[in-house]
Amino acid sequence: MTAPGTRPPQNVLVVVATDPEAKRLRDLPVRVVVSGVGAVAAALATWRTLSSQPPQQPFELVVSAGIAGAYPASGLVPGDLAVSSQIIQADLGAEDGPQFLNLAALGLSVLPTREQFGSFGVWEHSGALAQHLNAALGPMLTLNTVTGSSERATRLEHRFPGALTEGMEGAGVAHAALLAGIPALEIRGISNLVGPRDRSSWRLPEALSAAYRGVAEVSGFRRTLDL
Repeated sequence: MTAPGTRPPQNVLVVVATDPEAKRLRDLPVRVVVSGVGAVAAALATWRTLSSQPPQQPFELVVSAGIAGAYPASGLVPGDLAVSSQIIQADLGAEDGPQFLNLAALGLSVLPTREQFGSFGVWEHSGALAQHLNAALGPMLTLNTVTGSSERATRLEHRFPGALTEGMEGAGVAHAALLAGIPALEIRGISNLVGPRDRSSWRLPEALSAAYRGVAEVSGFRRTLDL
């Protein structure tokens, strides 16, 4: 929990991938933008919105929101809510036989002027938010290809200990927010477990409701947490 008197975000941008995710959030006092699927689409939509915002009304927080799969080791189940402690572009790197080399190992960066290996920090109040919501707090992974096997899910869990969720947009949103100098956060309602693809097990209404609860709390953070 942060100290009383800290000013909360007054203008929040929420980026979602699809129209169904956006429609669930339209009644909240936030700006909702539909980016399309994937980190590139999310980054472009986020940057376009941030750069076109009037300077007298700047966004103070950017949220990547929607549904996601949960890694089995997280203990999360469909309908649960997760908040990011870190947003990671998990497939950014190179394969060297069976070994995966991340950008740090390759000596590469996603920024031209300083080291940034595709792991993005988040809004400083994410822990307080998760606690207030009774939500899970942990790293969230962004991948271009959704995991479809237990073997790959296990490999990712080993590579990124404590990873909660897998999505396709969070790191793109966080990258654009970083360039703009604005804090970012990822909020996800859990629709399924990461692993073999089984659409019959997905719980989309429950996941959308959980995501709504998280974004609603951000939009009312000032009142509920007395920052």
